[in-house]
Formats: sequence, structure tokens, C-alpha cells
Amino acid sequence: MIMNEPESSEIPSYGVVIIGAGVSGLYQLYKSREIGVSALVLESGTDVGGTWYWNRYPGARFDSESYSYGYSFSQDLLDQWDWQERFSAQPENLRYLQHVSERFDLRSDIRFQSVVTQCTFDETSNEWQVEVEDGFKVRCRFLVTAIGILSKPLIPDFDGMEDFKGPSFHTARWPHDEVVFTGKRVGIIGTGATAVQLIQEVAKTAEHLTVFQRSPNWCAPLHNGPIDPAEMADIRSHYDEIFERCRKSFSGFIHDSDERRALDVSEEEREALYEELYAAPGFGIWIGNFRDVLVDEAANATLSDFIARKIRERVEDKQLAEKLIPRDHGFGTRRVPMETGYYEVYNQDNVLLVDVNETPIEKVTIDGIQCSDQEHPFDLIVYATGFDAVMGPYKSIKFTGSDGRTLAEKWETGPSTYLGLATAGFPNMFTLVGPHNASTFCNMPRCIEQNVEWVSTFLEQLFSSDITRVEVNIDAEEEWTEHVYESVQRMLFSKVDSWFMGVNKNIEGRDTRTFMLYVGGFPSYTERCDDVAKDGYRGFIMS
Repeated sequence: MIMNEPESSEIPSYGVVIIGAGVSGLYQLYKSREIGVSALVLESGTDVGGTWYWNRYPGARFDSESYSYGYSFSQDLLDQWDWQERFSAQPENLRYLQHVSERFDLRSDIRFQSVVTQCTFDETSNEWQVEVEDGFKVRCRFLVTAIGILSKPLIPDFDGMEDFKGPSFHTARWPHDEVVFTGKRVGIIGTGATAVQLIQEVAKTAEHLTVFQRSPNWCAPLHNGPIDPAEMADIRSHYDEIFERCRKSFSGFIHDSDERRALDVSEEEREALYEELYAAPGFGIWIGNFRDVLVDEAANATLSDFIARKIRERVEDKQLAEKLIPRDHGFGTRRVPMETGYYEVYNQDNVLLVDVNETPIEKVTIDGIQCSDQEHPFDLIVYATGFDAVMGPYKSIKFTGSDGRTLAEKWETGPSTYLGLATAGFPNMFTLVGPHNASTFCNMPRCIEQNVEWVSTFLEQLFSSDITRVEVNIDAEEEWTEHVYESVQRMLFSKVDSWFMGVNKNIEGRDTRTFMLYVGGFPSYTERCDDVAKDGYRGFIMS
């Protein structure tokens, strides 16, 4: 659906244009209306949902507890919605966001099927002009990006991909019609978080599944389960406590680190906590562990050894088990995929693991995938090859700032921002869930609400004044960016190649480390943003 266009040939103008109708874009639209500002959302898909619209592959689900993921801003919404599972699956997540858009009549201000191609700042009028692929143009006083950090699929470039006679697609562009695996020979390239979720499902019904792995990941059990009406009623009665707990935790989850250090307790105490967390639902094993496991290599080694033992216990073939254990990073220093029976999949006769370090993929053929040792025939190929994370979505749109410089040019060697919410040289532009923002290493909706509310309070003040231009002071940007890098130096993340550090082996030339996230903690980030606001929005130049 595309909303009705103005009959006038003039370019329409809004107070705010928001790019993206996912979790952050929908809430920004709601808040823009609340402060009395005209707003338009441009969404490339045919419906709301963002991540949960695009990622429809079997197995896609939250790894945040459902009740900690949903919006907290509306008591009516909290009262109306019943979560069905502890970690909700994609179909329900999409229904939830559709319900939100209907409950607050948000669709009337969303233009769907609108792929934004370029945004140009006009120095004369202090406005942004936004252009859409189909020729639609719109002007706005303030531009807000809500494009996410994992929204640009990374499509591989194997020779012969177009020759394959069967269906093939990337997980983030999954068909809207049902994909049947029964009786099919399926190839899945990748073993990241998305692939782990998908592999578990495909293995249940496929005649044969071949998994192509380059780098194994440390995975931990999700322990999903249904939420019955009585439990949901209890959750609803404790929402205030749940959200307060999230606000106070380091990453916005209900989990927070144990104040003890792994190396300060006995081996028995250490093993007891590891066993407890391994048997508990969710990310506790990652972010609710001893406080030193993500900052001290020796402490991390104790946890990595524990997880490696679990993998060996669960995979029957000893040689295969060793291939599934990472050697190039410790547990938790990359994104941890959560799984339900993932390792047991490799005990099935219909599943084969191919290590592409030993037998590299040479090309895709008409019948399947040719490796250096043999050709693997398939009826269906899935590319679970991840995303051009964090900066990829920003490079997909040509943002041209006040001096004619593009954002891609400015961020060529890595992002530089102020609070992860704005960047010098691009006036009147705010970046929700942008690089160097707490929401990039967070239970997303908790940090998204903080982002949107902070930006909206700022916008309300701006629209009630005669200020028409807001830009970042370069000194403030440099100070914040330096703080971002200082915050990661103590973390083991900084010593590991991952998309956290801007490294992606699937992209030629992407091997220089440049930190993308913010790991100073959600409470610290919130405090810093609040201090900036209390100090008259220190670091912003207003005219």
C-alpha cells in the first residue's frame, strides 16, 4: 500500500521524515504526533515490522524474553497483548507490530514501497530533501533515520549463482509464501545466529541438509517454552519491575552480570554458576555471567572450556564436535547465537557439515555447489551469510550534508558520532540505533525507547522555538567517539575479528578494525544523554 500523494505538483513538506517502519520508526512516528509535529515514514517494505517483516525464515525468533522486548510506553498496549512464548517467533512478532500500528492508526502516515535513495541537506532553507526510488520526493525540517543496524543483507558473490536451476535466496529476503523442505536436498551457507535458527528447522524435514561452515560460533541453549494465561497475568502485574530492571542492567536485558569474578571463586562455585546459567533461559550465560568473563582472557577461558565440554557431550562424532568448537575467539566475544537442539542436528544421518576452510566453495552450478573436492547437488540453496552490519544501511542511501560531503565519505574509515544520535556536518539529522549508540549492544526496544524519547523531547523544544538548524560541534563528536573507543579497549571484543569491530570476511577490504557499537552500558549512556539535555543540549550548535 502506498499512501495517497498530494494532488499538488509541489514537493510535500513535513516537520519530520522518518526512514523505516520497524520498532524504532513506529515509535518515533507515535512520539512525533504526540508532540504535535507533522511526520511521514518512508518504508521500503509493504508493511510495518522492520526486522520482523524481512526475516521470515523458519526459526526466526526473539532471543530477548518476549515480555522484555515489547514496547513499554502504553499501559493499554501492555494490558491488551498476551505473549504466547517466552521467546516469541517471527509470525507473532510481526502480528504484534501490526497490532501496534493499528492500535495507534500509524499506517495513515506511512508511505510503503518507498526505497529511499538519497537525502540532501539544503543550506538555503535548512531542510532535507528526501528522494525515493519511484520518483517521490519530500522535504522536511528534521530527518530521522530508523534503518537498523542489521538491515542490509550481505549477498555473496559466488560464480554461477544465477545458473542454479532451483530456488535460492538470502534469509533476510525470505519468500512470503511457504517454503517446503520435505523431500528436498537443501544447502545452507553460513553458521551465524540466523543460520543456527534456520538449520534447526530445516533438519527436521529435509531429505538431506548440507551446512557450509567457515567459522564456528559459540552457541548456548535458548530454553524456550510457552507462556500460559496464569504466567502472562503474573508478568503483566510485574511489568513496572521488569522494565525498571532492564533500565538498570548493563545491556537493557533482565539479565545482569554477577558481581563476583570467575577467578576469585573456587572451581566448584564457578562450575555451579556455569551449569545454572546454561540450564536457564536466554542470554544469562552471556551477559549474566561473572563480571570478568568478557574482559579477562583467563576468566573467559574457563567459560569457553565449559561450553566446549558441552558441545563435545552433545555431538556424538568426536571429530565433528571439534569442528564445531571455535578456536579463534572466546565465548561471548562475538554475538552468541541461541539454539534449541542445534548441536544434536549434527547427529542426524540426513545432515552433513562441510568445512569450507578444508574444501572451499568454487562456484554454484546448475545442480548445486561445487567445492574443491566434489559437487554437492541441491534442490534449494539458502544464503545465511549475514549483513553488512551497522554502516551498511547508511551507505545504501546517499546522505549529502551541509558541505556537499556524503556520509559514506565521512565514515569511510569508521563512524564518528555524537551520542550515536547525530554526526557533524549533517545538520537536522538524528540517527536512531546509529553507530556508537547504546542500542547497538542492547535489548533493542529498551534502548530504542530511550533514543526516541530523547530525540522527541529535543524536537519538541526546537519546534517551539525559532531555531531552524541544529548541528553537532566537532569537538563534542571527537570527545564522544574517543569515549566509545576507550569503553571497548577493556573488553575482549576489541581483540576479536567480528562485525562488532567492523570486520567482515565476506566483504573484500573489510579487515580493518573500527568499533561500531557502544559498550559503556545502558545506564551510563542514558545518564550521559540526560546530562547533555540538562545542560541545554551541550555539544549541539543551534541557530
